[in-house]
Amino acid sequence: MHDIRLIRENPENFDRGLARRGLAPLAQALIEKDEKRREVIGRLQALQERRNAASKEVGQAKAQKDEARAAALIEEVGRLKQDVPAAEAEQKALEAELHAALSEIPNTPLADVPDGPDESGNVELHRFGEPREIHDPRAHYDLGEALGLIDFEAASRMSGARFAVLKGGVARLERALQSFMLDLHTTEHGYTEVAPPLLVRDEAMFGTAQLPKFREDQFRAGEEFWLIPTAEVSLTNLVRDQITPEEELPLRVTAGTPCFRAEAGAAGRDTRGLIRQHQFTKVELVSITTPEKSLEEHERMLSCAEEVLKRLELPFRTITLCTGDMGFASQKTYDIEVWLPAQNAYREISSCSVCGDFQARRMNARYRPAGDKGPRFVHTLNGSGVAVGRALVAVLENYQQPDGSIAVPAALKPYMGGLETIERV
Repeated sequence: MHDIRLIRENPENFDRGLARRGLAPLAQALIEKDEKRREVIGRLQALQERRNAASKEVGQAKAQKDEARAAALIEEVGRLKQDVPAAEAEQKALEAELHAALSEIPNTPLADVPDGPDESGNVELHRFGEPREIHDPRAHYDLGEALGLIDFEAASRMSGARFAVLKGGVARLERALQSFMLDLHTTEHGYTEVAPPLLVRDEAMFGTAQLPKFREDQFRAGEEFWLIPTAEVSLTNLVRDQITPEEELPLRVTAGTPCFRAEAGAAGRDTRGLIRQHQFTKVELVSITTPEKSLEEHERMLSCAEEVLKRLELPFRTITLCTGDMGFASQKTYDIEVWLPAQNAYREISSCSVCGDFQARRMNARYRPAGDKGPRFVHTLNGSGVAVGRALVAVLENYQQPDGSIAVPAALKPYMGGLETIERV
């Protein structure tokens, strides 16, 4: 969330940032809302001061036996007591209006983010690996169904579209991918593993900016909870309403969890297979750090996510998202795209974003700098390290054999109980 004080101080800079995202200027409208709020606050303070002063004057008038003046002052105090709650209610309403307006404005991009209207403006940074030579590659869903180890029909009968049942070697392969990623990030990359809640309240979803803007993309669980669309929500909210000592930063945490997304805006996209499911597994990386270290931490997080694909020997490319393609809360995002032979294309498998203090303001997450009395907002970062379901797709397609079996990548063999090839059972 943006700070109205910073918008007031430099409205032109704020509007330039919005323009880069293709949005109309908003600074003046927000400042006008804030002016109304400030006017009411000033009026309320004047009412309260006059009420206090008049109450004192009542005593003075009675001490001077000026009953007429005392009666007039008592009447004035009575009117002021009625006016103050009305002004307080007006202030509360105006603050809520300003808060709501600010909550629906996306973060502004960093200076080095490329400008562009959509994914066509993204810029490739580098590539790793060369796609394997696979004659007439089959799609992961065809491979899985032919092996009898991915069952979309059974999932559809019990849950509908965009679900799958994994069995046998494929189910174990998914579990192996998650365990491999968590072991890599915790033992080599310095992340602490967390087993977080999968159900969170409104304020947690608001804190990481899933609410209110993307309400239709989420799954509601009863009246009180939401199913997490990513462990980013649970992990980032660990510092909600907290003041963390600077010496404890950076805080690096990871979790492998089921994730749930309604995919409301994805009608007609990736309707077959495991690419875009309502329920999927993902290993998430979250860093909480100081403003001075956040850009360095962003590069570090990207390298941690890339290392997963390097160890799996999966070809990938890394791109910088342009202003028209980056996420709502992001200042800058790197996407890692893995090679899928059946699509003859690179597809997203990880997004690593630095959010500045945008989420921290929504969560009131702060740190206390060493030697400084006043707390400051932390900077938050999040990234997929990586999406397990999409890694499963990539392994199935890149490691397919001419007979339809799947070779197990070397990095996963320790997790597969001696299984080196996944075959039809």
